[in-house]
Amino acid sequence: MKKSIFFSLLILLTGSTVIFSSCSKNDEGMATRLTLYDSLGGTTLVKDPTSSTVMIEQGRLGIRSVVDSTIFVIAADPKLNGFFKVLLAEVTAGNTSGFAELSKNLTDLFCAATGSKNFTYAGDDMVTAHDPAKNPRMNGKAATTDFDQFITDLVAGAKKNKLPDNLIGSVGAIVNTLRGQVVQK
Repeated sequence: MKKSIFFSLLILLTGSTVIFSSCSKNDEGMATRLTLYDSLGGTTLVKDPTSSTVMIEQGRLGIRSVVDSTIFVIAADPKLNGFFKVLLAEVTAGNTSGFAELSKNLTDLFCAATGSKNFTYAGDDMVTAHDPAKNPRMNGKAATTDFDQFITDLVAGAKKNKLPDNLIGSVGAIVNTLRGQVVQK
């Protein structure tokens, strides 16, 4: 199963780098390709606001901020929060380890899918991650309307972080390539 996610991400990365790249000029005036990850902040190191002694790539910080905001939007969304009963029960009880793992996995996934060269996704493939028979943390299979609602919540999470509409559209296009793997109902 880990191989299938690698090949899916390889296809996704190849496509997203071609589709979502733009040109810029380097110091010598030569054209260079910018990935979507670069547009989201890239590899410039900044202080991590959750730990002032840690430096984090600005692109990763931006993606993590959108991911975390989206998780909170979903937690408050009665149309989707039923899929995350285990996670919500843990957080309510003061255990944030599941939240931290979900945040890291989704951040890694989006970093890799947007063209980061410094991060890879090592979590479950999307079919396994969204199948309650294989992932006891999922509470039900997603339908097309659930996936559409996820995209709505993702946009809300991105807007909370003031992500420009063109970048929201690009991230949404990447997410939409996973529809066939996530929708299982």
